[in-house]
Amino acid sequence: MNDKRKSSGALIGAAFLMATSAIGPGFLTQTSKFTGDYGASFGFVILASVLLAAIAQLNIWRVLCTTGLRGQDVANRLLPGLGYVLSGLIVLGGLVFNIGNVGGGALGFQTLLGIPTWLGCILSGALAIVIFVFKNAKGIMDRIVKILGGVMIVVILIVIFIVKPPIGSAIKNSFVPETGYTALFPSILTLLGGTVGGYITFAGAHRLIDAGITGKDNTGEITKSSVVGILIAALVRVLLFLAVLGVVAAGAKLDASNPAADAFRQGAGEIGYRFAGLVLLCAAITSIIGAAYTSVSFLKTFHSGIAKNENWWVIGFIAFSTLIMVISGSPATLLVVAGALNGLILPLSLGISLVAAKSKRIVGDDYRHPTWLLVLGVIVVILSAYVGVKSLGNLGTLFH
Repeated sequence: MNDKRKSSGALIGAAFLMATSAIGPGFLTQTSKFTGDYGASFGFVILASVLLAAIAQLNIWRVLCTTGLRGQDVANRLLPGLGYVLSGLIVLGGLVFNIGNVGGGALGFQTLLGIPTWLGCILSGALAIVIFVFKNAKGIMDRIVKILGGVMIVVILIVIFIVKPPIGSAIKNSFVPETGYTALFPSILTLLGGTVGGYITFAGAHRLIDAGITGKDNTGEITKSSVVGILIAALVRVLLFLAVLGVVAAGAKLDASNPAADAFRQGAGEIGYRFAGLVLLCAAITSIIGAAYTSVSFLKTFHSGIAKNENWWVIGFIAFSTLIMVISGSPATLLVVAGALNGLILPLSLGISLVAAKSKRIVGDDYRHPTWLLVLGVIVVILSAYVGVKSLGNLGTLFH
């Protein structure tokens, strides 16, 4: 009975880890900005990106958890050395985005309590580090991401009740957008990368592998956990969209430097502004945890010492991210590089999983990957590769 409860906790924890890893400071800013740009039509962007993200996650989680192999191990079995390339991209992208997550935590503290940025950075890093000081860090991590994810949902719901968004218009535009389908296409692909790009794709799957929930017998539970993760991330995005839409529909223009906090302030006054700080802080802390844990999970199979001292490596990863953020103040240039790297990771990681799904050497003789999932996965690879190549153009801005 205890094992069953532990297993159930890990399944829900993996779903929340994946979801809250996706719901970082960038996620909040992105959702608020696009809602300001497109109004109710942004509902269609959310719907389309959620479907594409679900396809990516279902494919990757099934292959990794069925084989019990982490992403880098699947890649190395497919082509020796490929796992090292994938790990390098994930860890570098995860580190740089973690620096941004620490900055987001500082902004959350500043909005919520008026704390100076440098102190907010240190507090954000310290809160995440505390979890990994304990021996049962993974179990505590499962509980923390669930609690903070729940806090975000409740707080945003309160703001929705205050601003009273046009829900009917949002539902209608989610299927027939007034802006037109063509204009929304680039935003769909941008959101896809933000929801399942980089380390995010692997966060939940690696958590299940660590918990020992693997093999063909667990395929149903693995699938359920991946779908729940996508739905949690989608729920938060939909709720945030509705909260911001209520403000935008009333004719408000959002401050581009912090659109989420500005929307909450215009819609619900000073208490709304503090709520925005709380949401931003929860989003940042859970993303710091998810980025650090997942990045280190890509290193630990390469040396037994890393696996043995996993918690200390995670602590070091968070401490280093925090130090860089405190010293630099603004990691804008690094974030451009990370954005370009993460744009390439989704087509690479999903492509590896799809090829591995057809390799009996990796998945075994009796595993059958659903054809419909494979075909849809190939479509997502093509679309995300298009975005990845396009995002490389952003690197040019570093040399102007």
